[in-house]
Amino acid sequence: MAADEPLAYPIARTCPFAPPAEHAVLREQRPVAPVELPGGEPAWLVTRYDDVRRLATDPRVSADRGHPNLPLTEPVTPAGRAAIAAVGRSLIGLDGAEHAVRRRVLIPEFTLRRMRALRPRVQEITDQHITAMLAGPRPADLVTAVALPVTAMVICELLGVPYADREFFQERAAVQVRRGVDPAQRRQAGQELRDYLDDLVTTKETDRPDDLLGRLAGTVDHDTLAGLAMLLLIAGFESTASMIALGVADLLEHPDQLALLRAEPERTPAVVEELLRHLAIVDTMPRVVTADVAVAGTTIPAGAGLLLGFAAANHDPVAFGDAATLDTGRGARHHVAFGYGAHQCLGQNLARLELDVVLRTLMTRIPSLRLAEPITGLPFRTDASVYGVDRLPLTWGQP
Repeated sequence: MAADEPLAYPIARTCPFAPPAEHAVLREQRPVAPVELPGGEPAWLVTRYDDVRRLATDPRVSADRGHPNLPLTEPVTPAGRAAIAAVGRSLIGLDGAEHAVRRRVLIPEFTLRRMRALRPRVQEITDQHITAMLAGPRPADLVTAVALPVTAMVICELLGVPYADREFFQERAAVQVRRGVDPAQRRQAGQELRDYLDDLVTTKETDRPDDLLGRLAGTVDHDTLAGLAMLLLIAGFESTASMIALGVADLLEHPDQLALLRAEPERTPAVVEELLRHLAIVDTMPRVVTADVAVAGTTIPAGAGLLLGFAAANHDPVAFGDAATLDTGRGARHHVAFGYGAHQCLGQNLARLELDVVLRTLMTRIPSLRLAEPITGLPFRTDASVYGVDRLPLTWGQP
């Protein structure tokens, strides 16, 4: 393919535990590659670790969700694009000082101190769901028995969203991250979720309960709070649930690394960091360049759409030697699985807490835990903006 010929994007994964193999070729030969999105729009894909980190902090690179050239990796209707822009105005689509002011409102809710206080409750919720799984039939599906209910219950209690409504928002959140969904269906699911949260926020503004949404009520306007609720609710369980299921599968398929964790459970935080790097479940984040930017010998013109390749960066051998190998002793804390710069994931401390508690408890409490089906036959989400697996059958006891 000629250097200026655009590459069709997104690229599907073929390995259960790695980003698309094409990323390695791009990093070597076309580190700033022109791509064509599903709707025919052009954009640029950046795949090297140093370039991705530099662009993530470049003031000429905007997160504006309302920009018409913002690259979207799934087809959307004009109304759907407008809805994305509206939600983005609550936080993730803001730039510079405006973003910093909004982010400061939320930071106290996700500090390490607050997460330490939350740990006993996360442990209690995890223990309850693992006990229920062990009391049920074998094999059990980890996704529906532990990964989704634990993360959903934690984010519901944190935000103050009724857990009884979990099926309603889980179904609609799942539609938002699948690329193969009809654009009109995605738009309808998003609107139904937004209507639900509008009503919930109205209640919070009246009652002012001592939960995250109740504490924020009155500090930001109604639309902003409803947009934040939507962002936090979807991001708060979908991606972490995916990491829990994939992380368990990755460890079970690498018994040498699993043995290290079981021998020294206190190493779990380091194991979590390496799993975040190795699995790299979010391929890219969309941006728009507001002025000409030169990267690796290529000039990206002002107004162009840009895809920051965080998954590719996490497998860059310059930053992580033998990057394809799961090595829980490498010290991978400098990965970019949560993004980088001002927009680095606000909820990363919560995600780390949940991954630590669930992985540590599963692996120490069930020494005979194993996959009930060959890994190659499982339904991996190769068509989603957040990679994952829809079902992870596990069993335990004597083989």
